[in-house]
Amino acid sequence: MRQMDVVGVRVEMPSNQPIVLLREVEGERYLPIWIGAVEATALGVAGYLTKPFDSHALLQGIRQALQLAGPVHILGLSAYYHDSAACLLRDGAIVAAAQEERFSRVKNDAQFPRHALEFCLRHGAIKPAQLDAIVFYDKPILKFTRMLESYLAVAPAGWRTFAGILPSWFSEKLDLRKTIRDQVPDLSASVPILFTEHHQAHAAAAFFPSPFRESAIVTCDGVGEWATTTIGLGRRTELELLKELRFPHSLGLLYSAFTSYCGFRINSGEYKLMGLAPYGEPMYENTIRRDLIDLKEDGSVWLNLDYFDFLRGTTMTNERFHRLFGGPPRPPEGPIERRHLDVARSIQVVTEEAMLRLARHAREVTGLPHLCLAGGVALNCVANGRILREGLFERLWIQPAAGDAGGALGAALAAWHSRWQGPRGRPDDDNPEADAMQSALLGPSFTDGEIEDALRIHGAVYERLDSDALLRRVVAWLAAEKVVGWFQGRMEFGPRALGNRSILGDPRSPRMQSMMNLKVKFRESFRPFAPVVLRENAADYFELETASPYMLLVAPIRPALRRPVPAGLEGLARLAAVRSDLPAVTHVDYSARIQTVSQRQNPRLYDLLQCWRAATGCAVLVNTSFNVRGEPVVCSPDDAYRCFVNTEMDALAIGSFVLERGAQPSRQIARRVPLQPD
Repeated sequence: MRQMDVVGVRVEMPSNQPIVLLREVEGERYLPIWIGAVEATALGVAGYLTKPFDSHALLQGIRQALQLAGPVHILGLSAYYHDSAACLLRDGAIVAAAQEERFSRVKNDAQFPRHALEFCLRHGAIKPAQLDAIVFYDKPILKFTRMLESYLAVAPAGWRTFAGILPSWFSEKLDLRKTIRDQVPDLSASVPILFTEHHQAHAAAAFFPSPFRESAIVTCDGVGEWATTTIGLGRRTELELLKELRFPHSLGLLYSAFTSYCGFRINSGEYKLMGLAPYGEPMYENTIRRDLIDLKEDGSVWLNLDYFDFLRGTTMTNERFHRLFGGPPRPPEGPIERRHLDVARSIQVVTEEAMLRLARHAREVTGLPHLCLAGGVALNCVANGRILREGLFERLWIQPAAGDAGGALGAALAAWHSRWQGPRGRPDDDNPEADAMQSALLGPSFTDGEIEDALRIHGAVYERLDSDALLRRVVAWLAAEKVVGWFQGRMEFGPRALGNRSILGDPRSPRMQSMMNLKVKFRESFRPFAPVVLRENAADYFELETASPYMLLVAPIRPALRRPVPAGLEGLARLAAVRSDLPAVTHVDYSARIQTVSQRQNPRLYDLLQCWRAATGCAVLVNTSFNVRGEPVVCSPDDAYRCFVNTEMDALAIGSFVLERGAQPSRQIARRVPLQPD
């Protein structure tokens, strides 16, 4: 690093562009740095032009000058593929973030996130003209180039599919700057619209909010522009992608192919496949490794394209694939056969091995003791738990909005640290578990007045209680094996309900899993529920020594709490067995997808768990998302009440109000939109 003297601020002619002119202290070379008029004025006012500084000091000066000019507001967007979202940063801190589906009520809504954007700006108390930049989470020209090249490689096969996507590309995706300006009213022409690469956005969302000053980064999904898997390195405010695997070779696409084959919807049903896997045996693991893929030691997965149809047709798999696994794909809602269980288990085992190899290679390449994960595959909490238990890294952090929604956050953060050279703050340097995600509670909240207005519109029968009385009432309901809707504070960002838009139950009840699945959630009976547990008590119940605030780690239940399963039970029949002292949250392989809660993370939920423990001696509750199958998680009080009365949920605690099902008007209330395919 060379020390520089500031010669002064100059104006370049004929452009009238201000520059800071630097000269080497021990040399003859000059360095011009082009800046804005506001920055030039602020540098002069702040007195930075009278001192010699090195390049680091100069950047610090510019940062402070920017602060004198007012906060920097950056809006991140993801849209048009699945799960669109918006995120607002103020000087690099997350102000608000939300998925469009929560407002539109269309599950996995991919349309432009108009409502989410409006919420972010409203919550941040700014207008579009006050934005310093809008950043989109991938580069559409690169993505279109990949799609065009992929089609040309197999032409004329695949023409029908390619022709079907062209109208949307030419109408809104190729010229995204115009689309965004058309969609955002009152946006100043001076507000730049920027783009990141897809995996750059994922990596930024993984590393920058994490508690680590430096870490390895692994991102893994279906496909961005070209990249499907990347290994990167993050240090303070810098991020570098070191290695990548490119389309069509993709672990995410491989898992989605099996998701589709087993009868679940791509981009939303992968977690169902993960939940189905423990019921089967890995009978097809060797078949997958021998015929479908070449799994390298570095974790890269090379597909045998003879078995896949996503390049040529409208489906993920072909007849050759189907013959390999004993028959055609399972139709949606069709019966689940034993082979589907074994196929699910087999691809889950292969996925875990691939992720372990990726993590091991990331440690070798970076030499760093911490790992950050993002991309859709990072939502595979079973694989995440394997990585943690293998001890490849000292600590692991996963972006809670790991999929495309989190790309909006990552795009904004990437711009803040690269274009603005903004600092990276941490909420608590003394707490190694602290991150910048604010417990992912980044969506809208509602006052008691707004909640009461919504309840009155529906003619709801309710009671208002103080905080302590409300907690006692909810605990009494739960102890009586009632299913309780819990609507408090700000809505979660990401796919998991983390205790503010949740449905709660007693994990000790042998009936709770089936009751919740069939009477409330209206979903497949095989799907497990997650436990939420006090952070300080987690190790009493689960083989987990670290925090898991975002429900993204699976760990075994303690052996002392397990109960033997009767001999002779196989496949889905194992569901009927009481497997532990916490049967409602114990999967058939004695595992659980755990959420830990600290007082700092979520004081309201923490207080409820404390009250529950005091009354029952148990520090665990069932926590599942406040929605029914085919519907997004509820956002507003109106959404919550509609979901409550249209199910067999027993009670609802919403803000300071409590409601019992039996006291409500008997009629159901129409949903705002029909249920979507799930």
